[in-house]
Amino acid sequence: MTTVTFHMDGSRIVGFDVRGHSGYGEEGDDIVCAAVSSAVNLVNATVNDVLGLAATVKTDPASAWLSFHLPGGLSVTDEATCQNLLAGMMVYFAELHQLYPPYFQVVDDSSDDGEPAYS
Repeated sequence: MTTVTFHMDGSRIVGFDVRGHSGYGEEGDDIVCAAVSSAVNLVNATVNDVLGLAATVKTDPASAWLSFHLPGGLSVTDEATCQNLLAGMMVYFAELHQLYPPYFQVVDDSSDDGEPAYS
């Protein structure tokens, strides 16, 4: 299963972690993995390459792990853009979970019980 955990600071999304292989299909044919990878790459490219904000991205391909964190000190405009982008990704992932619940879950770390935030 692939799990995306959104990191929250109050109502502000400050980053996310992606862990695990979905197991929906064989490597190279896994549409759940492709959907997650595509969304993550779009957010990374928009924040880092288009906006030039230098978000921190760490990966460990061997363990199927990626971590993305926004930098501090963003302008009001950049903050609003990033929050809208990350909120859109959160909604998209919640919908993906609805389509493939045994293979994908979304969690936000503001919940005390560690249970999926969207089910």
